[in-house]
Amino acid sequence: MTTTIDTGLTKTERTDVARELTKVLADSYAVYLKTHGYHWNIRGPEFFALHTLLETQYREIWEALDTIAERIRALGEFAPQGYATFANLTAIKDGDPEKDAQAMLKELMTDHETLIATTRAALKSADSDGDDVSVDLLTTRLASHEKAAWMLRSTLGSR
Repeated sequence: MTTTIDTGLTKTERTDVARELTKVLADSYAVYLKTHGYHWNIRGPEFFALHTLLETQYREIWEALDTIAERIRALGEFAPQGYATFANLTAIKDGDPEKDAQAMLKELMTDHETLIATTRAALKSADSDGDDVSVDLLTTRLASHEKAAWMLRSTLGSR
């Protein structure tokens, strides 16, 4: 049984926004996995502080994954699932546990910046399609990733 979705957005608008949200979800999942992995594998004299910082960040991303996927579903599209599917949707590469702490943090900072760009593109799409709910979600995600990148940048001693 197929039912009509009537939220004030056309099928094309919903599909456009869902496509962009799918990219945000894939990048978010990739950053989540890398952050969690680096949380497990980080080493050095600042271990505890960095371990705690990364835990805070991966937990926040984990919560957001469900929200993003549910928004895709609310728009009438299927949320992607599976490692291969996510790998095909993101340019973010797996982390390397052999890296030192500084390299891990720098890589995560760059990954958040990639995710910021993906989120900004999705935000523009949602705004131009009149999807205020997705605009709100994406604005929140943008603020979160900008903060995460800033914290990593500051931890690295950069501006």
